[in-house]
Amino acid sequence: MSTGYFSVKEASEMLGYSEQYVRRLLRSGELSGELISNRWVITSESANEYRYKEDKPDSVVPDHERRSSGKPILKALSFFSGCMGLDLGLEKEGIEVILACEVDKAARRTIESNKPDIALIGDIRDYSARQIREKAGLALQEDIDVIVGGPPCQAFSSAGKRQGFNDERGNVFLTFIDLIIELKPKYAVIENVRGLLSAPLKHRPHNMRGDKNLPLSPEEKRGGALLHLTRKLKEAGYSFSFNLYNAANFGSPQSRERVVIICSRDGKKLPYLTPTHSENGLYELPKWRTLREALQGLPTDGHCFVKFPEKRLKYYRLLKPGQYWRDLPTELHEEALGASYHASGGKTGFYRRLAWDKPSPTLVTHPAMPATDLAHPEEDRPLSIQEYKRIQEFPDDWIIEGSLLDQYRQVGNAIPCSLGRAIGRMLISHLNGESIKIFNDFPYSRYNNTDDVSWTKEIIGSIDEPSDKQLCLALI
Repeated sequence: MSTGYFSVKEASEMLGYSEQYVRRLLRSGELSGELISNRWVITSESANEYRYKEDKPDSVVPDHERRSSGKPILKALSFFSGCMGLDLGLEKEGIEVILACEVDKAARRTIESNKPDIALIGDIRDYSARQIREKAGLALQEDIDVIVGGPPCQAFSSAGKRQGFNDERGNVFLTFIDLIIELKPKYAVIENVRGLLSAPLKHRPHNMRGDKNLPLSPEEKRGGALLHLTRKLKEAGYSFSFNLYNAANFGSPQSRERVVIICSRDGKKLPYLTPTHSENGLYELPKWRTLREALQGLPTDGHCFVKFPEKRLKYYRLLKPGQYWRDLPTELHEEALGASYHASGGKTGFYRRLAWDKPSPTLVTHPAMPATDLAHPEEDRPLSIQEYKRIQEFPDDWIIEGSLLDQYRQVGNAIPCSLGRAIGRMLISHLNGESIKIFNDFPYSRYNNTDDVSWTKEIIGSIDEPSDKQLCLALI
Protein backbone atom coordinates (compact mmCIF):
# COMPACT_ATOMS: atom_id res chain seq x y z
CA MET A 1 0.00 0.00 0.00
CA SER A 2 1.08 3.59 -0.62
CA THR A 3 2.45 5.69 2.23
CA GLY A 4 -0.05 8.26 3.47
CA TYR A 5 -2.70 7.76 0.77
CA PHE A 6 -4.90 4.92 -0.44
CA SER A 7 -6.55 4.26 -3.76
CA VAL A 8 -10.20 3.20 -3.75
CA LYS A 9 -9.11 -0.40 -4.29
CA GLU A 10 -6.65 -0.29 -1.37
CA ALA A 11 -9.25 1.31 0.92
CA SER A 12 -11.88 -1.27 -0.04
CA GLU A 13 -9.48 -4.12 0.82
CA MET A 14 -8.60 -2.50 4.13
CA LEU A 15 -12.20 -1.78 5.18
CA GLY A 16 -13.75 -4.92 3.71
CA TYR A 17 -16.24 -2.98 1.55
CA SER A 18 -16.83 -2.93 -2.17
CA GLU A 19 -15.12 -0.22 -4.22
CA GLN A 20 -18.57 1.17 -5.06
CA TYR A 21 -19.40 1.54 -1.36
CA VAL A 22 -16.05 3.25 -0.68
CA ARG A 23 -16.85 5.78 -3.42
CA ARG A 24 -20.23 6.38 -1.77
CA LEU A 25 -18.48 7.06 1.55
CA LEU A 26 -16.21 9.54 -0.23
CA ARG A 27 -19.10 11.38 -1.88
CA SER A 28 -20.98 11.63 1.42
CA GLY A 29 -17.91 12.94 3.24
CA GLU A 30 -17.67 10.01 5.65
CA LEU A 31 -14.25 9.26 4.20
CA SER A 32 -11.87 12.13 3.52
CA GLY A 33 -10.59 12.10 -0.03
CA GLU A 34 -10.06 14.12 -3.16
CA LEU A 35 -10.59 13.61 -6.86
CA ILE A 36 -7.35 14.03 -8.79
CA SER A 37 -7.41 13.36 -12.52
CA ASN A 38 -10.78 11.56 -12.07
CA ARG A 39 -9.36 9.20 -9.43
CA TRP A 40 -10.06 9.28 -5.72
CA VAL A 41 -7.15 9.65 -3.31
CA ILE A 42 -7.95 8.72 0.29
CA THR A 43 -5.88 9.66 3.33
CA SER A 44 -4.66 6.76 5.41
CA GLU A 45 -5.74 8.64 8.55
CA SER A 46 -9.31 8.84 7.28
CA ALA A 47 -9.44 5.16 6.38
CA ASN A 48 -8.00 4.14 9.74
CA GLU A 49 -10.33 6.41 11.68
CA TYR A 50 -13.36 5.13 9.77
CA ARG A 51 -12.38 1.55 10.61
CA TYR A 52 -11.99 2.57 14.25
CA LYS A 53 -15.42 4.21 14.26
CA GLU A 54 -16.98 1.04 12.88
CA ASP A 55 -15.54 -0.89 15.80
CA LYS A 56 -16.32 1.79 18.40
CA PRO A 57 -19.29 3.98 17.45
CA ASP A 58 -19.25 7.62 18.60
CA SER A 59 -21.24 8.55 21.65
CA VAL A 60 -24.46 10.25 20.57
CA VAL A 61 -25.69 13.49 22.14
CA PRO A 62 -29.51 13.27 22.31
CA ASP A 63 -31.78 16.10 21.20
CA HIS A 64 -32.89 18.23 24.12
CA GLU A 65 -34.81 21.35 25.04
CA ARG A 66 -33.23 24.62 26.11
CA ARG A 67 -31.95 24.26 29.67
CA SER A 68 -31.78 27.92 30.66
CA SER A 69 -34.88 29.70 31.92
CA GLY A 70 -33.76 33.25 31.11
CA LYS A 71 -34.04 34.69 27.62
CA PRO A 72 -31.69 37.13 25.87
CA ILE A 73 -32.92 40.40 24.41
CA LEU A 74 -32.13 39.33 20.85
CA LYS A 75 -32.82 35.66 20.12
CA ALA A 76 -31.51 33.57 17.23
CA LEU A 77 -32.18 30.03 16.04
CA SER A 78 -29.25 28.38 14.25
CA PHE A 79 -29.61 25.60 11.68
CA PHE A 80 -26.86 23.47 10.13
CA SER A 81 -24.78 24.92 12.97
CA GLY A 82 -21.55 22.93 12.61
CA CYS A 83 -19.07 24.09 15.25
CA MET A 84 -20.84 27.48 15.46
CA GLY A 85 -18.48 29.92 13.73
CA LEU A 86 -21.27 32.09 12.35
CA ASP A 87 -23.13 31.88 15.67
CA LEU A 88 -20.11 33.04 17.65
CA GLY A 89 -19.82 36.07 15.38
CA LEU A 90 -23.46 36.98 15.96
CA GLU A 91 -23.10 36.54 19.71
CA LYS A 92 -20.13 38.91 19.84
CA GLU A 93 -22.49 41.58 18.49
CA GLY A 94 -25.28 40.80 20.99
CA ILE A 95 -27.49 38.28 19.16
CA GLU A 96 -27.74 35.13 21.32
CA VAL A 97 -28.33 31.68 19.82
CA ILE A 98 -30.87 29.72 21.88
CA LEU A 99 -31.23 26.67 19.61
CA ALA A 100 -28.80 24.80 17.38
CA CYS A 101 -29.66 22.22 14.73
CA GLU A 102 -27.01 19.73 13.61
CA VAL A 103 -26.87 16.07 12.55
CA ASP A 104 -23.09 15.47 12.52
CA LYS A 105 -22.17 13.48 15.64
CA ALA A 106 -18.85 15.21 16.32
CA ALA A 107 -20.32 18.68 15.72
CA ARG A 108 -23.18 17.91 18.10
CA ARG A 109 -20.65 17.01 20.79
CA THR A 110 -18.83 20.29 20.05
CA ILE A 111 -22.06 22.24 20.53
CA GLU A 112 -22.88 20.35 23.72
CA SER A 113 -19.40 20.90 25.17
CA ASN A 114 -19.42 24.66 24.57
CA LYS A 115 -23.11 25.58 24.76
CA PRO A 116 -24.82 22.96 26.97
CA ASP A 117 -27.73 25.24 27.90
CA ILE A 118 -29.05 25.92 24.40
CA ALA A 119 -31.58 23.61 22.73
CA LEU A 120 -30.13 21.01 20.39
CA ILE A 121 -32.05 19.21 17.64
CA GLY A 122 -31.05 16.91 14.77
CA ASP A 123 -32.49 16.47 11.29
CA ILE A 124 -34.47 19.58 10.35
CA ARG A 125 -36.97 17.38 8.48
CA ASP A 126 -38.00 15.66 11.72
CA TYR A 127 -39.33 18.84 13.35
CA SER A 128 -42.33 21.04 12.74
CA ALA A 129 -42.21 24.79 13.38
CA ARG A 130 -44.25 24.27 16.56
CA GLN A 131 -41.83 21.61 17.86
CA ILE A 132 -38.85 23.85 17.16
CA ARG A 133 -40.47 26.62 19.20
CA GLU A 134 -41.09 24.16 22.04
CA LYS A 135 -37.47 22.99 22.06
CA ALA A 136 -36.26 26.60 22.11
CA GLY A 137 -38.66 27.51 24.95
CA LEU A 138 -40.57 30.00 22.80
CA ALA A 139 -44.31 30.61 23.02
CA LEU A 140 -46.40 30.09 19.89
CA GLN A 141 -46.65 33.81 19.07
CA GLU A 142 -43.29 34.88 20.54
CA ASP A 143 -41.12 36.80 18.11
CA ILE A 144 -37.93 35.27 16.78
CA ASP A 145 -35.36 37.92 15.96
CA VAL A 146 -33.04 35.98 13.65
CA ILE A 147 -32.84 32.59 11.95
CA VAL A 148 -29.44 31.69 10.48
CA GLY A 149 -28.24 28.69 8.57
CA GLY A 150 -25.93 27.35 5.91
CA PRO A 151 -27.63 24.30 4.35
CA PRO A 152 -25.27 21.63 2.98
CA CYS A 153 -23.51 23.12 -0.02
CA GLN A 154 -22.40 19.99 -1.90
CA ALA A 155 -25.61 19.99 -3.97
CA PHE A 156 -24.61 23.35 -5.47
CA SER A 157 -20.82 23.13 -5.48
CA SER A 158 -19.22 23.49 -8.89
CA ALA A 159 -16.80 20.74 -7.86
CA GLY A 160 -19.58 18.16 -7.65
CA LYS A 161 -22.40 16.88 -9.84
CA ARG A 162 -24.57 19.92 -8.99
CA GLN A 163 -27.79 17.96 -8.53
CA GLY A 164 -29.32 21.01 -6.81
CA PHE A 165 -32.76 20.32 -5.39
CA ASN A 166 -32.72 16.84 -6.92
CA ASP A 167 -30.07 16.04 -4.31
CA GLU A 168 -31.27 15.07 -0.82
CA ARG A 169 -29.14 17.87 0.62
CA GLY A 170 -30.77 20.32 -1.77
CA ASN A 171 -34.17 19.24 -0.52
CA VAL A 172 -33.04 20.06 3.01
CA PHE A 173 -32.39 23.56 1.71
CA LEU A 174 -36.04 23.81 0.63
CA THR A 175 -37.18 22.54 4.03
CA PHE A 176 -35.11 25.31 5.65
CA ILE A 177 -36.77 27.98 3.48
CA ASP A 178 -40.22 26.60 4.35
CA LEU A 179 -39.39 26.75 8.07
CA ILE A 180 -38.23 30.36 7.78
CA ILE A 181 -41.54 31.26 6.16
CA GLU A 182 -43.54 29.41 8.83
CA LEU A 183 -41.53 30.62 11.86
CA LYS A 184 -41.63 34.23 10.57
CA PRO A 185 -38.42 35.65 12.13
CA LYS A 186 -37.71 39.36 11.80
CA TYR A 187 -34.57 38.49 9.85
CA ALA A 188 -33.23 35.40 8.11
CA VAL A 189 -29.62 34.83 7.09
CA ILE A 190 -28.73 32.11 4.58
CA GLU A 191 -25.13 31.41 3.59
CA ASN A 192 -23.78 29.09 0.93
CA VAL A 193 -21.07 28.51 -1.67
CA ARG A 194 -20.58 30.62 -4.79
CA GLY A 195 -21.98 27.76 -6.88
CA LEU A 196 -25.48 28.63 -5.64
CA LEU A 197 -25.39 31.71 -7.90
CA SER A 198 -25.23 29.59 -11.04
CA ALA A 199 -26.89 26.31 -9.98
CA PRO A 200 -29.98 25.36 -12.04
CA LEU A 201 -33.25 24.35 -10.47
CA LYS A 202 -33.07 21.10 -12.39
CA HIS A 203 -29.77 19.58 -13.50
CA ARG A 204 -29.28 18.14 -16.98
CA PRO A 205 -26.13 16.02 -17.46
CA HIS A 206 -23.62 17.59 -19.83
CA ASN A 207 -23.73 14.60 -22.17
CA MET A 208 -27.41 15.39 -22.79
CA ARG A 209 -26.80 18.99 -23.88
CA GLY A 210 -25.79 20.55 -27.18
CA ASP A 211 -27.12 21.00 -30.68
CA LYS A 212 -28.31 17.39 -30.96
CA ASN A 213 -30.52 17.68 -27.85
CA LEU A 214 -33.54 19.74 -26.89
CA PRO A 215 -32.81 23.31 -25.69
CA LEU A 216 -32.50 23.79 -21.94
CA SER A 217 -35.80 24.51 -20.23
CA PRO A 218 -36.02 27.54 -17.88
CA GLU A 219 -35.64 25.14 -14.93
CA GLU A 220 -32.38 23.82 -16.38
CA LYS A 221 -30.74 27.18 -16.97
CA ARG A 222 -28.10 28.65 -14.66
CA GLY A 223 -29.32 30.52 -11.61
CA GLY A 224 -32.67 28.79 -11.45
CA ALA A 225 -32.18 27.40 -7.93
CA LEU A 226 -31.49 30.78 -6.31
CA LEU A 227 -34.23 32.44 -8.34
CA HIS A 228 -36.69 29.84 -7.03
CA LEU A 229 -35.61 30.40 -3.41
CA THR A 230 -35.77 34.18 -3.56
CA ARG A 231 -39.18 34.14 -5.23
CA LYS A 232 -40.53 31.92 -2.45
CA LEU A 233 -39.23 34.37 0.15
CA LYS A 234 -40.60 37.37 -1.74
CA GLU A 235 -44.02 35.75 -2.03
CA ALA A 236 -43.99 35.27 1.76
CA GLY A 237 -43.41 39.02 2.25
CA TYR A 238 -39.64 38.97 2.83
CA SER A 239 -37.26 41.38 1.17
CA PHE A 240 -33.78 40.12 0.44
CA SER A 241 -30.34 41.19 -0.60
CA PHE A 242 -27.34 39.03 -1.32
CA ASN A 243 -23.75 39.23 -2.38
CA LEU A 244 -20.64 37.12 -2.58
CA TYR A 245 -18.48 38.26 0.32
CA ASN A 246 -14.78 37.67 0.92
CA ALA A 247 -14.39 37.30 4.69
CA ALA A 248 -11.02 39.09 4.51
CA ASN A 249 -12.94 42.33 3.86
CA PHE A 250 -14.49 42.04 7.32
CA GLY A 251 -11.36 41.39 9.36
CA SER A 252 -10.84 37.68 8.87
CA PRO A 253 -7.22 36.55 8.32
CA GLN A 254 -8.51 34.27 5.56
CA SER A 255 -9.57 34.81 1.96
CA ARG A 256 -12.84 32.89 1.94
CA GLU A 257 -15.84 33.70 -0.25
CA ARG A 258 -19.43 32.84 0.63
CA VAL A 259 -22.82 33.92 -0.67
CA VAL A 260 -24.83 35.56 2.12
CA ILE A 261 -28.57 36.19 1.64
CA ILE A 262 -30.14 38.51 4.21
CA CYS A 263 -33.94 38.72 4.44
CA SER A 264 -36.19 41.13 6.33
CA ARG A 265 -39.79 40.51 7.37
CA ASP A 266 -40.70 44.20 7.05
CA GLY A 267 -40.23 44.02 3.28
CA LYS A 268 -37.51 46.69 3.21
CA LYS A 269 -34.39 45.57 1.43
CA LEU A 270 -31.30 45.54 3.63
CA PRO A 271 -28.02 47.07 2.46
CA TYR A 272 -24.90 45.04 1.79
CA LEU A 273 -22.52 44.36 4.64
CA THR A 274 -20.16 47.15 5.64
CA PRO A 275 -16.51 46.20 5.08
CA THR A 276 -13.93 46.92 7.76
CA HIS A 277 -10.84 46.05 5.70
CA SER A 278 -9.74 46.06 2.07
CA GLU A 279 -6.95 44.39 0.14
CA ASN A 280 -5.02 47.55 -0.71
CA GLY A 281 -6.45 50.17 1.67
CA LEU A 282 -9.42 51.18 -0.49
CA TYR A 283 -11.65 53.83 1.17
CA GLU A 284 -8.80 54.29 3.67
CA LEU A 285 -9.76 51.04 5.37
CA PRO A 286 -7.10 48.93 7.11
CA LYS A 287 -5.47 46.35 4.85
CA TRP A 288 -6.40 42.69 5.10
CA ARG A 289 -5.24 40.87 8.22
CA THR A 290 -2.47 38.35 7.68
CA LEU A 291 -1.65 34.82 8.76
CA ARG A 292 1.14 36.24 10.90
CA GLU A 293 -1.37 38.37 12.82
CA ALA A 294 -3.74 35.44 13.25
CA LEU A 295 -1.10 33.14 14.73
CA GLN A 296 0.61 35.76 16.88
CA GLY A 297 0.92 34.59 20.48
CA LEU A 298 -0.11 31.02 19.73
CA PRO A 299 2.08 28.63 21.76
CA THR A 300 4.63 26.79 19.65
CA ASP A 301 4.14 23.43 21.37
CA GLY A 302 1.12 21.16 21.78
CA HIS A 303 -0.01 21.34 18.14
CA CYS A 304 -2.10 18.51 16.68
CA PHE A 305 -1.80 17.89 12.95
CA VAL A 306 -1.84 15.23 10.27
CA LYS A 307 1.45 14.46 8.56
CA PHE A 308 2.77 14.72 5.03
CA PRO A 309 4.23 11.50 3.60
CA GLU A 310 8.04 11.53 3.57
CA LYS A 311 8.11 11.36 -0.24
CA ARG A 312 6.37 14.74 -0.38
CA LEU A 313 8.36 16.35 2.42
CA LYS A 314 11.48 16.31 0.28
CA TYR A 315 9.81 18.85 -2.02
CA TYR A 316 8.48 20.99 0.82
CA ARG A 317 11.98 21.34 2.19
CA LEU A 318 12.88 23.19 -1.02
CA LEU A 319 10.09 25.76 -0.69
CA LYS A 320 9.97 29.08 1.16
CA PRO A 321 6.91 30.85 2.67
CA GLY A 322 4.35 31.73 -0.01
CA GLN A 323 5.77 29.34 -2.61
CA TYR A 324 4.22 26.30 -4.32
CA TRP A 325 5.15 23.59 -6.81
CA ARG A 326 6.05 25.99 -9.63
CA ASP A 327 8.78 27.40 -7.38
CA LEU A 328 10.50 24.03 -7.27
CA PRO A 329 13.41 23.48 -9.70
CA THR A 330 11.88 22.97 -13.15
CA GLU A 331 13.34 19.49 -13.51
CA LEU A 332 11.36 18.38 -10.41
CA HIS A 333 7.91 19.58 -11.53
CA GLU A 334 6.75 16.40 -13.24
CA GLU A 335 8.34 14.17 -10.61
CA ALA A 336 6.62 16.06 -7.79
CA LEU A 337 3.14 16.13 -9.34
CA GLY A 338 3.16 12.74 -11.01
CA ALA A 339 0.12 12.15 -13.25
CA SER A 340 -1.43 15.45 -12.10
CA TYR A 341 1.34 17.33 -13.92
CA HIS A 342 -0.45 16.65 -17.22
CA ALA A 343 -3.90 17.63 -15.91
CA SER A 344 -5.45 20.94 -16.92
CA GLY A 345 -5.73 23.95 -14.61
CA GLY A 346 -3.24 25.96 -12.61
CA LYS A 347 -2.87 23.36 -9.84
CA THR A 348 -2.20 26.17 -7.35
CA GLY A 349 -2.96 23.95 -4.34
CA PHE A 350 -0.09 21.50 -4.92
CA TYR A 351 2.84 21.80 -2.52
CA ARG A 352 1.50 25.10 -1.19
CA ARG A 353 3.29 26.82 1.68
CA LEU A 354 1.26 29.64 3.17
CA ALA A 355 2.64 33.19 3.15
CA TRP A 356 3.15 34.97 6.46
CA ASP A 357 2.08 38.41 5.23
CA LYS A 358 -1.12 37.53 3.39
CA PRO A 359 -4.42 36.11 4.60
CA SER A 360 -4.63 32.34 4.61
CA PRO A 361 -6.27 30.73 1.58
CA THR A 362 -9.68 29.17 2.19
CA LEU A 363 -9.34 26.46 4.81
CA VAL A 364 -10.37 23.03 3.57
CA THR A 365 -11.57 20.00 5.49
CA HIS A 366 -8.18 18.25 5.25
CA PRO A 367 -4.96 20.28 4.97
CA ALA A 368 -2.76 17.53 3.50
CA MET A 369 -4.63 16.42 0.41
CA PRO A 370 -2.32 16.60 -2.63
CA ALA A 371 -4.29 19.22 -4.60
CA THR A 372 -5.30 21.45 -1.67
CA ASP A 373 -2.23 21.52 0.57
CA LEU A 374 -2.14 24.02 3.43
CA ALA A 375 1.43 23.77 4.69
CA HIS A 376 2.88 25.87 7.47
CA PRO A 377 5.00 28.72 6.07
CA GLU A 378 8.22 27.35 7.56
CA GLU A 379 7.68 24.07 9.39
CA ASP A 380 7.51 20.84 7.41
CA ARG A 381 3.93 19.99 8.26
CA PRO A 382 0.34 20.95 7.43
CA LEU A 383 -1.46 23.58 9.49
CA SER A 384 -2.43 22.28 12.91
CA ILE A 385 -5.96 22.25 14.29
CA GLN A 386 -4.88 25.00 16.71
CA GLU A 387 -3.84 27.15 13.74
CA TYR A 388 -7.08 26.29 11.94
CA LYS A 389 -9.02 27.62 14.93
CA ARG A 390 -7.05 30.87 14.98
CA ILE A 391 -7.60 31.44 11.25
CA GLN A 392 -11.34 30.83 11.63
CA GLU A 393 -11.24 33.09 14.74
CA PHE A 394 -12.45 30.61 17.32
CA PRO A 395 -11.31 31.27 20.89
CA ASP A 396 -8.32 29.12 21.85
CA ASP A 397 -10.44 27.49 24.57
CA TRP A 398 -13.32 26.64 22.21
CA ILE A 399 -13.57 22.84 22.35
CA ILE A 400 -13.72 20.99 19.02
CA GLU A 401 -14.80 17.40 19.64
CA GLY A 402 -14.12 14.22 17.69
CA SER A 403 -11.11 12.69 16.02
CA LEU A 404 -8.46 14.92 14.48
CA LEU A 405 -10.07 14.56 11.05
CA ASP A 406 -13.46 15.35 12.60
CA GLN A 407 -11.95 18.51 14.02
CA TYR A 408 -10.39 19.55 10.72
CA ARG A 409 -13.70 18.95 8.95
CA GLN A 410 -15.70 21.00 11.44
CA VAL A 411 -13.35 23.98 11.55
CA GLY A 412 -12.65 23.81 7.82
CA ASN A 413 -16.38 24.03 7.08
CA ALA A 414 -17.04 26.90 9.51
CA ILE A 415 -17.88 30.49 8.68
CA PRO A 416 -15.22 32.94 9.94
CA CYS A 417 -16.40 34.74 13.05
CA SER A 418 -15.64 38.15 11.51
CA LEU A 419 -18.19 37.55 8.77
CA GLY A 420 -20.74 36.60 11.42
CA ARG A 421 -19.95 39.81 13.29
CA ALA A 422 -20.46 41.90 10.15
CA ILE A 423 -23.89 40.31 9.68
CA GLY A 424 -24.76 40.93 13.33
CA ARG A 425 -23.72 44.59 13.18
CA MET A 426 -25.83 45.22 10.11
CA LEU A 427 -28.92 43.53 11.59
CA ILE A 428 -28.70 45.43 14.87
CA SER A 429 -28.17 48.76 13.11
CA HIS A 430 -31.23 48.12 10.94
CA LEU A 431 -33.28 47.01 13.95
CA ASN A 432 -32.36 50.21 15.81
CA GLY A 433 -33.04 52.44 12.82
CA GLU A 434 -29.40 53.54 12.59
CA SER A 435 -27.80 54.63 9.35
CA ILE A 436 -25.58 52.01 7.74
CA LYS A 437 -22.43 53.08 5.95
CA ILE A 438 -22.40 52.11 2.29
CA PHE A 439 -19.28 51.83 0.15
CA ASN A 440 -20.35 52.22 -3.48
CA ASP A 441 -18.71 49.84 -5.95
CA PHE A 442 -16.73 48.08 -3.22
CA PRO A 443 -15.09 44.85 -4.53
CA TYR A 444 -16.70 42.46 -2.07
CA SER A 445 -15.22 39.47 -3.94
CA ARG A 446 -12.99 38.72 -6.93
CA TYR A 447 -15.98 38.02 -9.20
CA ASN A 448 -18.41 40.27 -11.08
CA ASN A 449 -22.21 40.23 -11.04
CA THR A 450 -22.51 38.52 -7.67
CA ASP A 451 -24.80 41.06 -5.97
CA ASP A 452 -28.57 40.60 -6.22
CA VAL A 453 -29.14 43.50 -8.62
CA SER A 454 -26.53 42.70 -11.28
CA TRP A 455 -27.12 38.95 -10.84
CA THR A 456 -30.83 39.40 -11.50
CA LYS A 457 -30.16 41.40 -14.64
CA GLU A 458 -27.84 38.70 -15.90
CA ILE A 459 -30.10 35.78 -15.02
CA ILE A 460 -33.57 36.97 -15.99
CA GLY A 461 -32.77 39.81 -18.35
CA SER A 462 -32.79 43.57 -18.13
CA ILE A 463 -35.00 45.11 -15.45
CA ASP A 464 -35.80 48.68 -14.51
CA GLU A 465 -33.05 49.42 -12.03
CA PRO A 466 -34.15 51.44 -8.96
CA SER A 467 -32.49 54.77 -8.36
CA ASP A 468 -30.95 53.41 -5.16
CA LYS A 469 -30.11 49.76 -5.72
CA GLN A 470 -29.29 49.36 -2.03
CA LEU A 471 -32.92 49.92 -1.03
CA CYS A 472 -35.14 47.88 -3.28
CA LEU A 473 -35.25 45.29 -6.01
CA ALA A 474 -38.28 44.41 -8.11
CA LEU A 475 -38.01 40.84 -9.33
CA ILE A 476 -39.96 39.97 -12.43
